[in-house]
Amino acid sequence: MKTYTDYIWLNTKNRYDIVNITGEVEDALEKSGVKEGLCLVNAMHITASVFINDNESGLHKDFLEWVERLAPYGKDKYKHNLTGEDNGDAHLKRTIMGREVVIAITKGKLDFGPWEQIFYGEFDGQRKKRVLVKIIGE
Repeated sequence: MKTYTDYIWLNTKNRYDIVNITGEVEDALEKSGVKEGLCLVNAMHITASVFINDNESGLHKDFLEWVERLAPYGKDKYKHNLTGEDNGDAHLKRTIMGREVVIAITKGKLDFGPWEQIFYGEFDGQRKKRVLVKIIGE
């Protein structure tokens, strides 16, 4: 069995953003040489998310508006912010949107359903963060 580890580094211009990272994950898969196995893609920060969905800009805006309604930004809204932080909302948004995804690898390709792609969701951006790509298989 082979294993391969890579990292995707991001620094979003905006506090909240959704970034398509499918191409970077596909590049890591190609470097790994794995033809059959699994690919884990994990946000390595507790205020960011990785999820799979459709690459449609209206849907991405819907996601950001939806999580903002569920966990609105506000320095005085969250007990976490009493520690001097202002990102209590970002922790909740990450929990809603998820920490990681696992994708099957078949014949050397990510085995997606129709329209599926991998996205990085940022909820406390404008600083350098990383995403883990861990590939295992044969």
